[in-house]
Amino acid sequence: MSTIQISGSSLSANFSIELTGSKSETNRLLLLSALYPNLTLLNDSNAHDVSVMKKALQLSSGTVDIHHAGTAMRFLTAYFSVSENAEVLLTGSDRMKQRPIALLVDALRVLGATIEYQGEEGYPPLHIKGAVLPGSSVSIAANVSSQYLSALCLVGAKLPKGLEIELVGSITSLPYLNMTLQLLERIGISARLDEGRIRINPKSEIEPISLAVESDWSAASYYYSIIALSQLGTKATLSTLREDSLQGDRVLSTIYKDFGVSTRFEDGKVILEKVSEPLSQSLSYDLKDAPDIAQTIAVTAAGLRVDCYLTGLHTLPIKETDRLAAMKCELEKVGAEVEIDAESLRVFGQKAKLQSASIATYNDHRMAMAFAPLAILIPLTIEESFVVEKSYPDFWKHLSSIGYQIS
Repeated sequence: MSTIQISGSSLSANFSIELTGSKSETNRLLLLSALYPNLTLLNDSNAHDVSVMKKALQLSSGTVDIHHAGTAMRFLTAYFSVSENAEVLLTGSDRMKQRPIALLVDALRVLGATIEYQGEEGYPPLHIKGAVLPGSSVSIAANVSSQYLSALCLVGAKLPKGLEIELVGSITSLPYLNMTLQLLERIGISARLDEGRIRINPKSEIEPISLAVESDWSAASYYYSIIALSQLGTKATLSTLREDSLQGDRVLSTIYKDFGVSTRFEDGKVILEKVSEPLSQSLSYDLKDAPDIAQTIAVTAAGLRVDCYLTGLHTLPIKETDRLAAMKCELEKVGAEVEIDAESLRVFGQKAKLQSASIATYNDHRMAMAFAPLAILIPLTIEESFVVEKSYPDFWKHLSSIGYQIS
């Protein structure tokens, strides 16, 4: 399936979706299970990024190609650096070779890692020789990507003296860092964030433990958007999502109240319902802790003809594509007016005059999935629809099961 036509005009009024495990949780736990074989995973994600991570973790030499998987690039840079006798060329897609990694490489080098750039300085591919790292403390900017911090934390307990990280600046995507620290705690590793410092105690082995991966709140975002754009009374049941989730995108349940969607937790599932029209015609959110849902919210606002101002988006230009520029282009195709700057996006939804369009996806899974809910209101063409395999391979199958017409 490459280019598809979709319409959601026949959406079921009440539907259920079985969501796969969270990609974010799975990739963290996969790396930890490689370092600590006593850890067993249940309900892991079936995302392409996860399969890439699994394959990479089985290697210790040669070329490791992680394609578009940004999380895998950051996590594996740290993993191979602390893996004795490993020697790999860590590379990816052309876009991956444009995504900066110098902050993480510099921090690992301070700890004693042997990493060399094989192309442009500061960017993949990387030649990494693994070893026991003698260092135990490092300072790193915290306001660029939480994945750099998580990568260091995940391997920190394998350093002989553990790891102390001094954080410079405010932390971007703090919930993702907290997820990492709490997963470490769950497997018996002491991990603390306090007054701008992270402390990971050393631990060579852990007791046997099995952990079930929670379903993906990022995937749930598209159903929040579908319900928001639907008729009053439309319901969706999603599994398996926890009210006390570690995932930053859990904030969806609060944000989408403003779009008229209620959230109820029941027996390990979440029930969404369209209970009202939007509570305001002008909404504003700081998404520095949950930037991955920005695209979904922007499309929802355009579809409901609500003005929406999203800030805290300074990481989006270095994602799979420049997501701010891409959103401006594609939202304008469907009739919305949009302004962007280096870290924000403003949708003038009240001026929107929706029209059918062909949506370019820029090798970015979230572009395809964020726009799909809008097909409830207008037929859409989605180009390179296969990009959803990166995080949610069953997406189109699930939409078809709830009444979307896809051809």
